[in-house]
Amino acid sequence: MLAQIKNGIVIDHIKAGQGIRIFNWLGLDKTPHTVAFVVNASSCRMERKDIIKINETIAINFDVLSFIDPNITVNIIKNACVSEKISLFLPERVENVLICKNPRCITSTETYIPHVFHLENPDLRTYRCEYCDEIRSAGDFQ
Repeated sequence: MLAQIKNGIVIDHIKAGQGIRIFNWLGLDKTPHTVAFVVNASSCRMERKDIIKINETIAINFDVLSFIDPNITVNIIKNACVSEKISLFLPERVENVLICKNPRCITSTETYIPHVFHLENPDLRTYRCEYCDEIRSAGDFQ
């Protein structure tokens, strides 16, 4: 068990049950680094939460992480202390995170064109395709 991280990342305040999506998206099952995955931990703020501890600093796309759960906090650990605490927010623009499902969209036939979406409604977590105005939910991310 990974008791204390000396240098690495702690992804905290993940909505209970959503941690596996992040674990899989980050490919942590294939990483050579030590990883602790805590499910349904008690939390005063959230009642229950998931936590991921990575005993190494790795590159993470925070935009995609915020799609899964914008309430996540990411703690960067250096010398066994939190050196930086990052709060996530829904990004205004994302590229190649959501896929446009509209068969008439140019991205359906021209596969080299990136799928670009812009935040339409932050409360509903919906995004609009840059090319055809198709609306997708951030929850559609897989």
